[in-house]
Amino acid sequence: MKKKKMKPNIQIDLDQHAGFCFGVENAIKIAEKELREGKKVYCLGQIVHNEMEINRLEKLGLTTIDHETFRKLKNARVLIRAHGEPPETYRIARENNINLIDATCPIVAHLQDKIRTCYDEITKEKGQIVIFGKKGHAEVIGLIGQTGNTAIVINNEKDLGKIDYHRPVYLYSQTTRDIHEYERLKQKIQQKIREAGKQQPASFISYNTICSQVSNRAPELEKFSKEHDLIIFVSGKNSSNGKFLYDVCRRNNPNTLFISLPEDLEFPLPGNPKRIGISGATSTPSWLMEKISDKIREFYHL
Repeated sequence: MKKKKMKPNIQIDLDQHAGFCFGVENAIKIAEKELREGKKVYCLGQIVHNEMEINRLEKLGLTTIDHETFRKLKNARVLIRAHGEPPETYRIARENNINLIDATCPIVAHLQDKIRTCYDEITKEKGQIVIFGKKGHAEVIGLIGQTGNTAIVINNEKDLGKIDYHRPVYLYSQTTRDIHEYERLKQKIQQKIREAGKQQPASFISYNTICSQVSNRAPELEKFSKEHDLIIFVSGKNSSNGKFLYDVCRRNNPNTLFISLPEDLEFPLPGNPKRIGISGATSTPSWLMEKISDKIREFYHL
């Protein structure tokens, strides 16, 4: 009698906290609504840092354009993604009769308002707005635009030399940065202000403007990583949030794979894992993580 082949004892868990953040999910819903109505819609920059999701939306009719193309566009409908845009973009839209579909994340929009108001108030006292963020990132471009592009962007401790510690400092953060690094840089700035003005230190006000949905992901992911033999982290290669969260996984579980597409998986999976965790960035669609889970199940006949 032929023995029945036993299925391997493998458990696959999808990280319930992974997937699109509210801002990205909202922008995609707005885009889908416009496309379902049969309207021609352009998106200023990639709507999300995930190639497969972009491809899906492009098949529905979304056309991604860069800022150079946008400046030449007239009489069109253009989606502003969750990252937000500087005032210059709105000015060009008015001049070129472009109908903007504003899908800026409400949290980012609120931060833009705060920075713009602060900038207007501190000009007379020669205060400095400092933004903890990645130079050139779409959100950061929108934020410094609220200050006439005068804000100082710091990405790490090496950038602290850009600040004049004899003048008032107002510290903000890109919404998707690491809260621990923000606090560390904040303390460094406070120390340098005290050293520069021992008799009368310059004023310093900090605003923790990191999105709680993003900041909570790190501790959740630390726990999730430790509970599994192997972590498969799914993210677009250009996602800053993806790189940060992948590093969180790696620190807590060295057996972590970074992939962007189901085709990136190589079988058999390393280490003969019994419990596999699948997670992703705030720009990673849930359907993509499910597709990767299905591919693993198919290979192992689960």
